[in-house]
Amino acid sequence: MREGIHPEYPPANVNCACGNTFVTRSTRGDFQVDVCAACHPFYTGTQKLIDAAGRVDRFNKRYGDAKKVDAKAAGVAAQEKALKEAAAAKAEREAKKAAEPPKPKKEKKAEAAPADAAPSAEAAPAAEGGETPAS
Repeated sequence: MREGIHPEYPPANVNCACGNTFVTRSTRGDFQVDVCAACHPFYTGTQKLIDAAGRVDRFNKRYGDAKKVDAKAAGVAAQEKALKEAAAAKAEREAKKAAEPPKPKKEKKAEAAPADAAPSAEAAPAAEGGETPAS
């Protein structure tokens, strides 16, 4: 290794939010972490909620109440019932419409000839001989 170009690498104390402390080496000195190997769910095999700025409490306040969940389930059942009734009414309307005799269709007016149709009589000599009627 080349002398004088590498930073100092002293031992550093690491403090976790769970209370665990350990020593490692670091260029930045002592520091704190939120999760370590002693409390991380991957290493411990347990679920642990980490509350970031009250987000878990806010979620539980909105969605965690069992009575609210039951009320939502009842609302979903009522909504499904309304959808079934609407589908039955639509089927009934379609059945009535199919039973009625068809209405006579109106005839469309004759449309102008398309632009790429056969050229007119005046344009034909100009295309063939190169002369125009005006010349």
